[in-house]
Amino acid sequence: MKITFYGQNTLAIEVSGKYIVIDPFISGNPLSKDKVDVNSLKADYILLTHAHEDHILDAETLAKNTNATIVSNYEIAMHFQDKGFNVHPMNHGGNWKFDFGNVKYVNAIHTSSFPDGSNGGQPGGFVIEGEHKNIYIAGDTALTMDMKLIPMITKLDLAILPIGDNFTMGIEDAIIASDFVECDKVLGVHYDTFGYIEIDHEVAKKKFYDAGKDLMLLEIGESIEL
Repeated sequence: MKITFYGQNTLAIEVSGKYIVIDPFISGNPLSKDKVDVNSLKADYILLTHAHEDHILDAETLAKNTNATIVSNYEIAMHFQDKGFNVHPMNHGGNWKFDFGNVKYVNAIHTSSFPDGSNGGQPGGFVIEGEHKNIYIAGDTALTMDMKLIPMITKLDLAILPIGDNFTMGIEDAIIASDFVECDKVLGVHYDTFGYIEIDHEVAKKKFYDAGKDLMLLEIGESIEL
C-alpha cells in the first residue's frame, strides 16, 4: 500500500492495483496548486469524508477525468449522482468490500455542508483494509470516544489524523486519539494550509516522540509505503 500526501486532507492511495484519492483539494490549496496537477491524478475511487470545500473542491474534475466512483455518506453521494457521476453511498458503521479491500465508514465529530450551504449529511472517516494493511483516515474530527471502537475490530498499521487545531483536533488531542485507536504510527494532515491551522513541525514531532509515538509530516507529493 502506497500513500502520497497532496496537502490538507488530500491523499492518493495505491492498493491492490487500484487508485484511491481522498478528499481532493488541490486547485484551491495555496500550498499544492503549483506543485500538483489535479488533471494528472489517477483514480478508480474518490473517498470524501464530508462536504466542506477544502475536501471536495476537485472531486468533480477528478471524477470527470477518470470516471471514478465517488464514495461518501448518502447525502454527498446523492449530490454527485444527481450530477451524473458514479457513486457508492455509505453511512456510519457500514462496511463494503470493494475490489481493493474493505472500507468501513466511521464516526467523526465536525460539520458538513456544501459551499452553497446545502446539506452535506454527517461527516465521517474511513477504515480501509487492503493488502494485509489497515489504515484509519479520521477526516475532520474532534477527539471522540468512538475512536476506541476501531481497535476492537481492526488492528491498525497507520492512523491518519488531523493535527491543525481550531477546526479539528490539535496535537495534544491527536496524541490521545492515537491511544484510543491503539496505533503509534501517525500521519498528520489538515495543517498549515491557512493561518488558523499553521503548526510548528518540530514541536509537534517532539510531543509525539515524547509520548512514544511516530508523527510523520510529509512534504506535498511525498509518499510512504506500508
